[in-house]
Amino acid sequence: MEQNKIIEEMQEIAKQMYLDDIEEDPEIENEFFDCSACGENKTLAGSIQYKKYRLCNDCVVLAEAGFKLGKIKDIQELIDAMEDKRLEVMCDFIKQNENAQNN
Repeated sequence: MEQNKIIEEMQEIAKQMYLDDIEEDPEIENEFFDCSACGENKTLAGSIQYKKYRLCNDCVVLAEAGFKLGKIKDIQELIDAMEDKRLEVMCDFIKQNENAQNN
């Protein structure tokens, strides 16, 4: 049960970071980047830079919960663990791009 409480806490913190970023700079919600962990194109709002990696708000929850639960010791472990997810996102992007060119 403790694990669920930690995850819920991290979700609340990440949600507040997202809202704080938008309050500070409303335009940030319309600025996007490719998340280093999941590979998806996400808003800068609520994202965090971990050394050379920028993580979207959703992946920040994964990272921080992973740290707090002792599942990962550094951000590289999360990046490595999510390699398949990034490849899937890239493949979907390529397929969509090919479909758009064929129409």
